[in-house]
Amino acid sequence: MRSLVLSAAILLVGIAQAQAQDAAAGEKVFAQCRACHQVGPTAKNAVGPHLNGLIGRKAGTVEGYNYSPANKNSGLTWDEATFAEYIKNPKAKIPGTKMIYAGLKDEKRIADLIAYLKQFDAQGQKVTQ
Repeated sequence: MRSLVLSAAILLVGIAQAQAQDAAAGEKVFAQCRACHQVGPTAKNAVGPHLNGLIGRKAGTVEGYNYSPANKNSGLTWDEATFAEYIKNPKAKIPGTKMIYAGLKDEKRIADLIAYLKQFDAQGQKVTQ
């Protein structure tokens, strides 16, 4: 019985580690976002707004970017859960958004993308988590 409990505990730890966020893997996921978005100290608005300081920012507030009324008036503040839901299906989360993206469905890839984006403060500097 004791070995069964120990085996179950080890399995749960392994599963938790497998679900952990991986910023390096997230950088690879972000490659598909680069067509429209930038991050880092030289990031600018492009087809989409820059994503520096995304987590904790109110939706529709990057200076100099022309957001859709739906995004500006969404009332959202980007936290990990809100962004994860949004990136799965942007048009479902914010009907009327300009973002043309079918969505990222894989939970692990979403977690990794969030880990990558969380590295960048509002000025685009990498911060340690």
